[in-house]
Amino acid sequence: MKRLLLLITSIAMLGTACSKKSMDVSPDNGTNGTTTITNGKPLPSGANDGVTFINSGTSVIFNLYAPGKASVSVIGEFNNWQPTTMNQTPDGTRWWVQIDNIDPNKEYAYQYLINGSLKVGDPYCEKVLDPDNDKNIPASVYPNLKAYPTGQTGIVSVMQANQPAYTWKNTGFTRPDPKKLVIYELHVRDFIAAHNYKTLTDTLSYLTRLGVNAIELLPINEFEGNSSWGYNPNYFFAPDKYYGTKNDLKTFIDACHGKGIAVIQDIVLEDAFGSSPMVQMYYNSAANAPSADNPWFDVKNMHPDAVGFQFNHQSVATQYFTKNVMKFWMQEYKIDGFRFDQAKGFTQTNTTDEASWAAYDASRVALWKMYNSYMKSIDPNFYVILEYFAGNQEESELVNQGMMMWSNLSTPAQQATMGYATGPVWDVSGLFYDRYGFSTAAGLIPYFESHDEERLQYKNEQYGNSSGTYNVKSQATGLARDEAGAVIMLSAPGPKMIWQFGELGYDISIDQNGRTGEKPIHWEYQQDASRAHLYSVYSKMIKWKINNAVFNTSTFSYSLDGPVKSISLSDASNNVVTVANFDVVAHNTLLLFPSTGSWYDNFSGQSINVASATNSMSLAPGEYHVYSTKPLN
Repeated sequence: MKRLLLLITSIAMLGTACSKKSMDVSPDNGTNGTTTITNGKPLPSGANDGVTFINSGTSVIFNLYAPGKASVSVIGEFNNWQPTTMNQTPDGTRWWVQIDNIDPNKEYAYQYLINGSLKVGDPYCEKVLDPDNDKNIPASVYPNLKAYPTGQTGIVSVMQANQPAYTWKNTGFTRPDPKKLVIYELHVRDFIAAHNYKTLTDTLSYLTRLGVNAIELLPINEFEGNSSWGYNPNYFFAPDKYYGTKNDLKTFIDACHGKGIAVIQDIVLEDAFGSSPMVQMYYNSAANAPSADNPWFDVKNMHPDAVGFQFNHQSVATQYFTKNVMKFWMQEYKIDGFRFDQAKGFTQTNTTDEASWAAYDASRVALWKMYNSYMKSIDPNFYVILEYFAGNQEESELVNQGMMMWSNLSTPAQQATMGYATGPVWDVSGLFYDRYGFSTAAGLIPYFESHDEERLQYKNEQYGNSSGTYNVKSQATGLARDEAGAVIMLSAPGPKMIWQFGELGYDISIDQNGRTGEKPIHWEYQQDASRAHLYSVYSKMIKWKINNAVFNTSTFSYSLDGPVKSISLSDASNNVVTVANFDVVAHNTLLLFPSTGSWYDNFSGQSINVASATNSMSLAPGEYHVYSTKPLN
C-alpha cells in the first residue's frame, strides 16, 4: 500500500484501439453537466470507447469522452497528422469521427488534439509508443516494435484492425478452491533478468516444483518509465511493453492454466499519474492538480497514503471507466483475479491520518459491493482480493460478499524468525480468520513477506537474536528459522501468499538501490544446500496444504503468541499438529494432541507415541515438526 513512488507529472500521451471492447454501460454517462448541442451528431450504433473498426477493418470510428471541450480532432498517420475535426454528440459529452481507407493489416499511430493545442493519447488504447522509454526496450523483449513517428511529441496511441491473433489452448481451466490458494507474488523485472513473458513462461517449471497454484503479477498495464514496480499507471488497457507483447502475455497466462496455476493481476485503479491522458485533459497547471471539471479525478487526494492523482469513485464516469477496465482484462486476457492496490482508498471521505482512514466507511463498503457484484456477474468464480487494512467490521462485511483481504503479518513474523518476543511482539495469531471475525478462511490472505515489506532473511542476518553458540545472524541458522516460519504460516487454513524468492531465503534489503529500484537476481541460490533445503520445506508444506483436506478444516486450535507456536487441525480424514520453537534457547512444552496413539512426523519419517492428550516434549531453538495421525499426501 505504501508505495513510496515519486509523483511524476510529465505531460505525455498514449493510446491504442481495438474493436473487441464491448461496454455494458451507456457510453454517454459522466459527472459533468451536459448541454444540448444544436448541430450535434449521435454516436453511431455499436461504436465503443476508443476505436471501433468497421467495414472489415477498412474504416474506423474514433470515440472520445470529453465533455466541456470546445473542439476535438484526431491526428495520426492516416491523415498525415493533420487535424480531422470530430463530431460532438447532442449531449455534449462525446466526440467522434469515422475515418475510411484504413489498411486493416497496418499499425497506425494517432493522438487526439483538444481545443487546438493539447495532444493526448487514447485512454482506451491497447498499445502506446513512448519517445523517451521505448528506445530502452530490447528487441529480444518486444520484437519489431513500431518506430516512434518522426516529428511528433508525447506518447502516441497505436491501432490495428487485424492484430496478430492468439488461439487459447487451455480453455477448460478450473480455478483452485480459494481456501487452497497458495499465491506466489512475482515482479517480472526482479524475477528474471530478461524481464519478459517468454522467459517467465520457460521458468514455470520452477514454480510447479514449488507447488504454488496461483501467481500474482505486480502491475503489468502501462506505467510511467520502464523499470518500475508498476504502481504509477497511465494507460489502463495497454500491457506494458517492457515485459513483451500482448500475445506473449496471453501465452504466459495460457501456460499457467495448463499447469493448474491461476493468474492474479495486481491492478491500480485508485489513482493515475501525470502522463495519463485522463489527467492531462482536465488539468490545472497552476495548482499542479486535476481541474475541478475533471470527470474522473479529485482535485485533492482524500487519504494520507495517496501518491498519484486519486480517482473519484463516486463519479459515474469513473465507475464506468473502472468497470470497462475490469471487464477488458477478465475477458481479453482470461485473468483469474484482481488484487486491488490501495482498495481502502476508494473513498470520498477526506481523512488525514491512518486511524480515521481505516474507520468504517459505509460509502466505501457500498462501492466495493457494487464493483464485486459487477465482476461476479461476468465471472462468478473470479478472485477479488483487496489491499484494505481497515477495521474488522468493514472487512467482514466485504468478506461475506466473497471478497478476500490481504493480511500483513510481516512484523510479527520477522520478530519470530529473528527470535525476539517483544519490540513489537511475535504473535502470529493473525494467521487465523476467526481473529478478525470473518465467516470463512477463504476471506483472509495472510503473508509474512510481500513486495512492500522487508525480507525475513535479511532481517535475520542483520538483526537476529543469539544465545551462546546459537546465532540467528548465521545464514544457515536464519534459513532454518525461515523453514519454521513457513511451516507455521502454511499450516493455518485458508489461502496464503509468498513473495518471490522467499522460498530461497532472499537476503537483499528492500531498500537496496531504492525501495522500488531494481534488485539483484540470485538464481544461484538453488545451489546452496541450506537454501535448497528451505525450498524443499516450502514445497512440501505447499503440496500438503493443497492436497490434504485437513488443512481446510474449521476445527482447529492454535497457540501462536509464545516462543513455542503450535497449530492443531482435525477433520474426518486426518489430524495434524504443527509445532515450532522460535526462541533462541530450548523449551520444554506441553503440546496438545486431539488423540493418543501413534503419530507420524512428516519431515523426519519417524513416528512418536502419544500416551496422553497433553504430550511433553523438548524443542531445540528453531526446531519444528508436522505430526499427523496418517502420513500426509
